[in-house]
Amino acid sequence: MAIKFEKRGHIAYITLNNPEKANIMDRATSDELGKAWAEVWDDHDIRVTILTGAGDRHFCAGHNLQPRPDVTPEEREFIQAERAFWPPSGTVNGQWLGVHGRMGDHFPQVFKPVIGAVNGWAAGAGFYTLLSTCDIRIACAEHARFKFALLSNGWVGGGPGATLLTRQIRYADAMRILLTDEPFDAAEAFRIGMVNETVPHDQLMTRSEEIAGQIAAMPPNAVRMMKEFVVRFGDIPTDEAWRVQTLMNQLLINMTTDGEEGRAAFVEKRKPEFTGGLRKRGEPFPDLTPEERERIDELKRTGGA
Repeated sequence: MAIKFEKRGHIAYITLNNPEKANIMDRATSDELGKAWAEVWDDHDIRVTILTGAGDRHFCAGHNLQPRPDVTPEEREFIQAERAFWPPSGTVNGQWLGVHGRMGDHFPQVFKPVIGAVNGWAAGAGFYTLLSTCDIRIACAEHARFKFALLSNGWVGGGPGATLLTRQIRYADAMRILLTDEPFDAAEAFRIGMVNETVPHDQLMTRSEEIAGQIAAMPPNAVRMMKEFVVRFGDIPTDEAWRVQTLMNQLLINMTTDGEEGRAAFVEKRKPEFTGGLRKRGEPFPDLTPEERERIDELKRTGGA
């Protein structure tokens, strides 16, 4: 199997499982990952995922650049040229759609939190997967290394890596990575904000599970919508994003049991128990009398409710 997939409680574990070949992103790995991410999305018990690589040398060392043995050089060149003008239906820029119908299958954006436990080299597709898929990144201090691996191959890349990198870290640091294509270690990744933490190798999964456990204890509907809000609406004007956020918040308050549970637990000074439950449609509010209308309007104006 190209990956290992398992679930413990509310946490899913996806391990790129081809250490003899540096956990590369070949077709088999990509196909199995696509199925795993779909299961993560469809399984309501899963609230957070930890993505890592097998062994202590490679998280993912990039794509498998070898063509199929039955593809001739002429066929490969023609397909690459035609794909620029006529990408196949059901793809994003020639790559099969990701789990939520956007981005590509190599670079999925799943609207559930993903923690990247970077156990070794993250190069090429491994690097881009961190940028596109992993919301929180914990790096092994001894073994994690990073390399963008584009310009040194004569490319700017067919994936979203360069776009995502320049949006996630400072311009000067991003351009140094892109233009020199030099590798860097976990300490440098932490300095530039590429990863959240660096930990010793023997603590990598323990720390990742600690964070995953914290997230899994949060209200699952709100967690999912928070991630979707940031991914979908992070680049629109603030007033428009605020409007979307307000609408999402009203859905959570009025259509989930967790909104009520959070407030009740706060008032009662206890730990909340979030289940992700949904509320049934209830009776409509009664029509307001003129006096009630005046009071409601006053409360809205003064923020009294």
